[in-house]
Amino acid sequence: MARLSNPLGFTPLPVIIVTTITYIALLSALLTVHLTVPKHPSRTPAGTNLTQAWIDLEYITREFHPYNSHANDNVRKYLLSRVKDVVAAKHLGNDRVQVIDDNVSNVTFSSGNTSVYFEGTNIIVAIRGSEDKEAFYPAIQTPLTTARASMNGGVLVNAHYDSVSTGYGATDDGVGVVSVLQLLSYFTEPHNWPRRTVVLLLNNGEEDYLNGAKAFMRHPISQVPHTFLNLEGAGAGGRATLFRGTDTEVTSFYKASKYPFGTVISSDGFRKGLIRSQTDYVVFNGELGLRGLDVAFMEPRARYHTIEDSTRETSLNSLWHMLSAAIATTSGLAADTSSEFSGSGKVRTDGKVDAGTGTDAVWFDLFGRAFVIFRLHTLFALCVTFLVVAPVTLIGLTVGLSKADKNYLFARKKYVRSSDDDQPVELNGWRGFFRFPIAFAVVTAIVVALAYLLERFNRYIVYSSPYAVWTMMLSAWFFFAWFLLRGASAMRPSALQRMYTLIWLFIGSFALLVLVTVLAENYKVAGGYWALFYFAAVFFALLISYIELFFVPKKSVFVSGSEQVDRGRPASESASRPLTGTTSGARSDDRPVVDDDATETTSLLRGDRRSFRRYGSRRQSASEGTDQGERSGPVDLGRPYPGEQEWSGKLPGWLWILQFLFLVPIVVTLVAQIALLLTSALYQTPADGSSTFFIYIAFAALTTLLVAPTGPFIHRFTYHVPTFLFFVCIGTVIYNLVAFPFSREHRLKVYFVQQVDLDSGVNTVSLTALDGYVQHIIKEIPSAQGRSINCTTPDIATRKELTKCAWEGLPAQVVPKASPFSNNTHPASWLDYSITKGGKANEATIRVAGQNTRACRIAFDTPIADLAIAGAVSDDPRFNATGDNGSREVRLWHREWSQPWNVSVKWDRGATSNSSLSGRVICLWSDANAGAIPAFDEVQHYLPVWAIATKISDGLVEGSKRFKL
Repeated sequence: MARLSNPLGFTPLPVIIVTTITYIALLSALLTVHLTVPKHPSRTPAGTNLTQAWIDLEYITREFHPYNSHANDNVRKYLLSRVKDVVAAKHLGNDRVQVIDDNVSNVTFSSGNTSVYFEGTNIIVAIRGSEDKEAFYPAIQTPLTTARASMNGGVLVNAHYDSVSTGYGATDDGVGVVSVLQLLSYFTEPHNWPRRTVVLLLNNGEEDYLNGAKAFMRHPISQVPHTFLNLEGAGAGGRATLFRGTDTEVTSFYKASKYPFGTVISSDGFRKGLIRSQTDYVVFNGELGLRGLDVAFMEPRARYHTIEDSTRETSLNSLWHMLSAAIATTSGLAADTSSEFSGSGKVRTDGKVDAGTGTDAVWFDLFGRAFVIFRLHTLFALCVTFLVVAPVTLIGLTVGLSKADKNYLFARKKYVRSSDDDQPVELNGWRGFFRFPIAFAVVTAIVVALAYLLERFNRYIVYSSPYAVWTMMLSAWFFFAWFLLRGASAMRPSALQRMYTLIWLFIGSFALLVLVTVLAENYKVAGGYWALFYFAAVFFALLISYIELFFVPKKSVFVSGSEQVDRGRPASESASRPLTGTTSGARSDDRPVVDDDATETTSLLRGDRRSFRRYGSRRQSASEGTDQGERSGPVDLGRPYPGEQEWSGKLPGWLWILQFLFLVPIVVTLVAQIALLLTSALYQTPADGSSTFFIYIAFAALTTLLVAPTGPFIHRFTYHVPTFLFFVCIGTVIYNLVAFPFSREHRLKVYFVQQVDLDSGVNTVSLTALDGYVQHIIKEIPSAQGRSINCTTPDIATRKELTKCAWEGLPAQVVPKASPFSNNTHPASWLDYSITKGGKANEATIRVAGQNTRACRIAFDTPIADLAIAGAVSDDPRFNATGDNGSREVRLWHREWSQPWNVSVKWDRGATSNSSLSGRVICLWSDANAGAIPAFDEVQHYLPVWAIATKISDGLVEGSKRFKL
């Protein structure tokens, strides 16, 4: 039974209560922050109107509005009118606010082996800063340089107003768009007017190759800002997360947000290429040279790019969370007129903005209310400091304990005087040393085995039930760790088990910190910040254990006290006294007393040594006793915990509370936050073809980090809580193995495209998704029933882990009867092309025109070496039309409908046979609003409730013709 005399003692009841309450409170708080959004205020700052913002959001999300849709034009007209209305209502002249309707800029660039020509339709608003007296750009416009002073850099805020062809775009990026409109209204209030110029960009064409941001680079006003804030969406509601930041100095302005949210680990994921998708951030930072931030919605990913990205799935709270962060961040950046964001003032030869340089940052939020940020160099310095100071400190304390004769660590036994004494006092200092690493290895192996079990029998369950997986792993780790450590403690109790566990945690976290230090210094990885705090928490907890040992009696005093206890007992009682339990360390003496008084004729070799022990005891008392040199009574060894070493009775029973508070809250807060972030980022990526086993292993590793801090205390638990967790574990294991992995709330994404061969008339509809499930889905589609289904590996490299199944589907109606070219709507008339040979055998001009579209492609069988498009600007050194190794595909985007492109190409004669050129001309149709794509409507209608459609490429319908020159 646990003693109740000390409510803070290291006994079962306090340990159970404190540990349980702490974990429940911290995990509940973190889950609440992660899964809910702070309520919007009843009154917002002057210049902002959430009601108007919601009306704007509802309007622009009425229809799918990708770049290649007529609804996109309607959204653009609405946004331009809203911008002009705000400016007119506040009676602002062109000298203070300049509205730029950019229908001029175009850009040609290369991405891998693909070339893109794009004509932009961006809307740009420049709010002149109160301290900005210069022209934004010279009368003769050039995209690369301006005559502005380097100190006069502005702030860019960007959002894209196009959606994907399969989604309404409420959070991707409708909330960002209406936030930009609110920023226009906010910063044009007299008392909110910015000191630096603020450039608001509503760009069109982000969803396909980040085209809109590239077109912005072609406008000379792009040289005005030095910093930027990009507003994005990769989910449907929730909190707006700080995805990434370029440096400490810029990111520090996000700290002013009332509800900051995010961790630098997401930034590392983008930087190291672990996250496949990208945002306009890479254009503004990597290609334009600006310094800034990326703020975006991130979950649930199952609704991303689907019909469920709608106003129904988001809220005013989410809108306010992004808007409030945008106001706070932009206000800070626009108010700072220091030289922090100014470059050298020299014109850069690469055409980038000279915005200065910053320092790598470490940042994370705490419970969505506080924001911690410091330099990566500071992290490195702290890591090195702890790696040096912590071991040296513990070594010093070990030496101090040894000098004080109180180092019971690894102490097996001690003699009363010397090893000549054939009956030493057992100290049992080694007891419990190897328990934690053995238990740790076994329990971690069990959790990894559970991960493998899910991967083997129901690998996609994490898609809909990530928290069931978490519950299974956490409960399994805790129960089996308790079973092993409590069992060992019951058989061989040890007062040092808590300290030895901390020593092993110290060793493990030390190794982790070494790795983090190397990554921070050599690879600029900042996401290991948690390891520093983890190690520091373990170190301070272990420090307390070392301090505790200074409270125990000296080993010599303990041995002496044991001897005195023996001498005060009858011989028969002393002989039967055990060496463990509450009297461990006392020596038994079963030799009979022959003669208690030796004489000068007594043999020196007599077997009875009680006289020597008696003398030794007296001498020991004189040296270790009171100031008078003689003990007045037996040594007070305190009250050890039942079964543990007798010398531990003087250990302070309440210091474990300090250790717990140092260790558990810090570790759980930081690691659980990371676990929740990674859960949101990973759990629905299997629909894209990502590995599920990687997700389960990541969960297992984080589970270990989360529960390992209970190791020093878990052996004090009684069976009640672990037994409950055991049944929880069994229940979740069964559920995770048998439950269907998708649901109405977590639908499996299936990727749609319809491909029409305009030469032969073959019409193919395909769905790409997880193997096994995509076949089941297609069985529900009426047009596929009774048809031959052809399943292959997808052509798109980013989806190669999935399965593409195609069948002859319903015909498309993408070209209306009254077309600019002809009333004939036969598919062969959708696309027209002609090829004219150039002056040389390896030169040609291809004229491409598609009906009712503004997006076409030319795919070449062999790479082309050079490219020129009529009307394209080609004097920008920042862009290479064909890349270093030529292009296999040219993607063409017009701002007008059904207009032709004239594409001049050159190719290497050695790369083709007889200097010929061949390939396919493809045009795209992406407007699914008017029933023009019956096959897509059919899929949407007949999909199972646990599946949802999304686009796999730029167009929902692709019509192609073969060519050869």
